[in-house]
Amino acid sequence: MAVLDQLTSQEAIDLENKYGAHNYHPLPVVLSKGEGVYVWDVEGKKYYDFLSAYSAVNQGHCHPKIVEALTDQASKLTLTSRAFYNDVLGAYEKFITSYFGYDRVLPMNTGVEGGETAVKLTRKWAYEVKGVPENKAKILFVEGNFWGRTLGAISSSTDPSSTKGFGPFMPGYEIIPYNDLNALATALKDPNVAGFMVEPIQGEAGVNVPDENYLYDAYQLCKEANVLFIADEVQTGIARTGKLVCCDHSGFKPDILILGKALSGGVFPVSAVLARDEIMLTIKPGEHGSTFGGNPLGCKVAMAALEVVRDENLAENAHELGELFRSELNSYIENSTIVTLVRGKGLLNAIVINDTEDSETAWNICMKLKENGLLAKPTHGNIIRFAPPLVMNEEQLLDCVAIITTTLKQFE
Repeated sequence: MAVLDQLTSQEAIDLENKYGAHNYHPLPVVLSKGEGVYVWDVEGKKYYDFLSAYSAVNQGHCHPKIVEALTDQASKLTLTSRAFYNDVLGAYEKFITSYFGYDRVLPMNTGVEGGETAVKLTRKWAYEVKGVPENKAKILFVEGNFWGRTLGAISSSTDPSSTKGFGPFMPGYEIIPYNDLNALATALKDPNVAGFMVEPIQGEAGVNVPDENYLYDAYQLCKEANVLFIADEVQTGIARTGKLVCCDHSGFKPDILILGKALSGGVFPVSAVLARDEIMLTIKPGEHGSTFGGNPLGCKVAMAALEVVRDENLAENAHELGELFRSELNSYIENSTIVTLVRGKGLLNAIVINDTEDSETAWNICMKLKENGLLAKPTHGNIIRFAPPLVMNEEQLLDCVAIITTTLKQFE
């Protein structure tokens, strides 16, 4: 076998297939380097990254400021656990709460841990503040949601690939239709409902964008019912949709905000749950935690990553380039026989292929895009998600649009 740093793409794929669990179905490309909006495979071929590690790399691959924060802190102190204080966590907590306008933060590592934390916080608040009888709290979710694959997360899923063979599931969850205010209003009549957890735009489900008034009106309904509005902004947050967080488009601040992915610019696993004192202080010592949560390495990286978003105006760039991207794609699909719709906000977009979910057309298009120098991935069979790093410029975006439209024409 070849030396590790000289593996061919096929050798690397063969190693994963032989020694790794088969819980992913990647596009057959083996990446070894990333910089800005580009990635390179082990043979040296260069690609535009149009997935951004599912929006974890909003700041671009290996952003020098974020990498510098990582390497600088890594040479000093990486982990203490929360058994002791460290000299970075408090500064980070002050920074991130000021940045997003919340009283307190509970730091974790992964997005799904952020979701689990929000669920626990909501239940605890329900019993200690709202007065819900013990073990009776309900949390509302919507059809098509995705926030991970832990047992807690899949208990709210309507996707058979996430749930089949993994029951029994978490009690206390109720699933209602997405983008349906009447269904929400009906569910909120139950006095034991404690929270409503929703993605402002459903990412994994295919970049489903709700009606213009849905989020704000849903927030108001929750407020009237004394129910916490929990925004899962792990994928839509950190400037991806053209605002700092997607709820900003609707003009309200969720009671609980869940962040992850681009919170570290893809450099280190960092997630966070932000809330006001009344909610956050219901959790007492020993009731929730994480060995790595709040580690100094992650805290330093997250501060640098958020400074990049602010200093490089990435939200504004995402808004402007998103408008351009959808305009260009909409012009193309006016005469297309294969693409029926382009949808999204900012630089979180998707195209819907005029085919069934069990078709291989979207996969084959992504394979051809790869050949043409652009990496994207299908979701739900007939949808292709497009989410490039937010550091992309107009010239690069138009180059990518040309690659996409040229590729689609081969399938018309």
